[in-house]
Amino acid sequence: MSVPEARVNPMTTPNKVGLTKKDYGGSPSTLCTGCGHDSITLHIISAFYELNIPPHKVAKLSGIGCSSKTPAYFLSGAHGFNAVHGRMPSVATGAAVANRSMVNIAVSGDGDSASIGMGQFVHIVRRNIPLLYIIENNGVYGLTKGQFSATSDLGSVQKKGDSNHFNPIDLCMLALDLGCDFVGRSFSGDAKQMVPLIESGLSHRGTAVLDVISPCITFNNHEGSTKSYKFVKDNDQAIHEIGFVPSYTPIDVDYDPGTTTVVALPDGAHITLKKIKDHDPTNRKAALDLLHAARESGHFLTGLFYVNPDTVPFHEVIKIAETPLVELSIDKIRPSNASLNEVMESLK
Repeated sequence: MSVPEARVNPMTTPNKVGLTKKDYGGSPSTLCTGCGHDSITLHIISAFYELNIPPHKVAKLSGIGCSSKTPAYFLSGAHGFNAVHGRMPSVATGAAVANRSMVNIAVSGDGDSASIGMGQFVHIVRRNIPLLYIIENNGVYGLTKGQFSATSDLGSVQKKGDSNHFNPIDLCMLALDLGCDFVGRSFSGDAKQMVPLIESGLSHRGTAVLDVISPCITFNNHEGSTKSYKFVKDNDQAIHEIGFVPSYTPIDVDYDPGTTTVVALPDGAHITLKKIKDHDPTNRKAALDLLHAARESGHFLTGLFYVNPDTVPFHEVIKIAETPLVELSIDKIRPSNASLNEVMESLK
């Protein structure tokens, strides 16, 4: 009789860079007990641990809001910047340009991205800055007592009884229309789906947008809310099952034709999609059609809507040097008088 293998405890078992899952933690959360954002934090910690990414090679960017507090709760050894409300993408762009060797993760909220930061969100997607952009979407302004946000669904009811009279902004649809090459949606309580989505988003070469419905336990988890735990549980439809295979792991997939799609990401990693519905994640138009149909039918879809393995990131578009700018010496960065004169002559 064979003896079953002992279950590995990631909290005490080092990964390939010698770190335990505990090493990827941060400060204790100050959010409300039961907040969906804390679940997302745990999924982020799991993804970085499994990808063997050292925290000191990570840049964490955020804006203002409950969601933007969460980078303090993961990867305490990473570099972080908490920007002003809605302006995080500008800071993230600067960080990505200055040091292209960093792994970038941006955490924002529906207020931070879909209202005051809408213009910034549009341009970071348009420029294809290499970073994972997580939107912790609860449909309310939690820090200012639960007013509707721009992602609140038409007819959604507030805790005090008021109904939302405005159409919502769907950030996944917007990202697809803007040309984003990685767009997905998930639910904060779905670790099985979220962790591989985060891992594949971190491995994507350009901007990866992941909209995560994350119920506000205090202001938006009641009957009538379309972003409550109960509503998502009753209406969640996953368009496929997702698994992530890092590039250093041998790929051995046994599947029947037509049931599984394997998408190779630019860094050599693979995301494996077991199809439950007939959706091709490399077809942008199909992704938009799927989201439009879901909105009309009132369904809540999760999964990877679109990915383009051939994306060209911002660094390559503007031809940034391979050496991170922060590592270049002054004599390399400062143009000579001859170079400046040549530029001035060309402008005459």
